[in-house]
Amino acid sequence: MNLYIRLFFMFVRTRFKSKISIFDEFVSRHRVLPNDLDLLGHMNNGRYFTITDYVRIEMLIRAGLWKAMKKRKVYPVMAGETVQFRKPLQPFRSYRIISNTLGWDDKFFYVEHRFTSSKGVHALMLVKVRVVGAGKTRVSPAQVLSYIYPGTIAEMNMDKSILTWRKSAQIHWDQTPY
Repeated sequence: MNLYIRLFFMFVRTRFKSKISIFDEFVSRHRVLPNDLDLLGHMNNGRYFTITDYVRIEMLIRAGLWKAMKKRKVYPVMAGETVQFRKPLQPFRSYRIISNTLGWDDKFFYVEHRFTSSKGVHALMLVKVRVVGAGKTRVSPAQVLSYIYPGTIAEMNMDKSILTWRKSAQIHWDQTPY
């Protein structure tokens, strides 16, 4: 239930924040709440994924893509996530999530989230996001970007870490029996 409260406040606060470009670094501020904790007394690993879901929604809203996507009845879904944990986030610690759209190809957007505080980097997350519509119709990232950025937008050159992760994920998928 508390996550719905966070989501509600995120929607309310976002209405009063400035517009951004989906291509720019996005910084959001957070605090570890008691209901974010696991049995060891630090932020639960699953909470990282949930909070970044909200961060990406805020990014889409502030960039104007959320409204454009709703109008066309398409929405983002997670296609893959990986995270590396370095340091635990302790109760009541304030932290920032620094998010960057690292690139896209013909199917997915690739986004990086860095969890940081005065203690340094706590976690580093990479996600790939697919946009789908009614009947699971797939929408390319270039098409989604064209909703608010006129003209043709091709694939964005991605750094080596994304290309390696993408290749590794495909090998893993291909080797998994059905």
